[in-house]
Amino acid sequence: MRRAIATLLAVTGLVLGLAACGSDDSDSGGSASAEQALKVGVSPVPHGEILTYISDNLAAVEGLKLEIVEFNDYVQPNVALQDKQLDANYFQHVPYLEEEVASKGYTFTPLKPVHIEPLGVYSKKVESLAEVPDGGVVAIPSDPSNSGRALNLLATNGLITLKDGAGVKATEADITANPKNLEFKALESAQLPRSLEDTALSVINGNYAIETGLTPAKDALALEKGENNPYANLLVVRTGEENDPRVLKLEKLLHSPEVKKFIEDKYAGSVLAAY
Repeated sequence: MRRAIATLLAVTGLVLGLAACGSDDSDSGGSASAEQALKVGVSPVPHGEILTYISDNLAAVEGLKLEIVEFNDYVQPNVALQDKQLDANYFQHVPYLEEEVASKGYTFTPLKPVHIEPLGVYSKKVESLAEVPDGGVVAIPSDPSNSGRALNLLATNGLITLKDGAGVKATEADITANPKNLEFKALESAQLPRSLEDTALSVINGNYAIETGLTPAKDALALEKGENNPYANLLVVRTGEENDPRVLKLEKLLHSPEVKKFIEDKYAGSVLAAY
């Protein structure tokens, strides 16, 4: 009988101990969520540099911790966000996000525009667009949103003419005039800087241009304007997590006067603040 009572007391104590541990864990988990580092996937330049500036200079005042994860392509940051390996990502513009959502079914929400990386036309073969030879090869981004963007930039600068209303979704099928008989070669955006050795022109995303030592404001033969530009980059989160206190703190800092000045001073027109 005494043995049975002792066993019962031991089991009861174990159950109570486990319950107490469980309660402590859940309390600490709930309170720790706001204190945990916000894990953000970025392209190294300028996104990673902007977040590093925030982490080093501004985040502590807001009680924000950042974990910055760099990616060298435009596909994996959204995959990682979908798989909850990230809390947010900061590398893309809305037209690209809409294309990703339509093709892959992501349930993501974009926040407010932060900066624009003007798309530029570059060359190692000619010094002006007027010198582009007949039949010259032009490399453009392969993803639909950025390829349309590239074609619009070429059209704005008189190299081709696009069908009225083609807009941001323009494709080669929308080209109505190509007086220089340009040949278009679609490449993954990260590969475009390397293509300069083999093309008459390459239309390169701003972040990849900067990463490879180009200065868009100085080296581009043609560069997008910042005004009314639909390609502003921004923070993206899973839908329903827009009000995560850590996300709100980062949004505040991304749109602060200090970050705007950092962008203006560091990139000198090669990256433009969008606020």
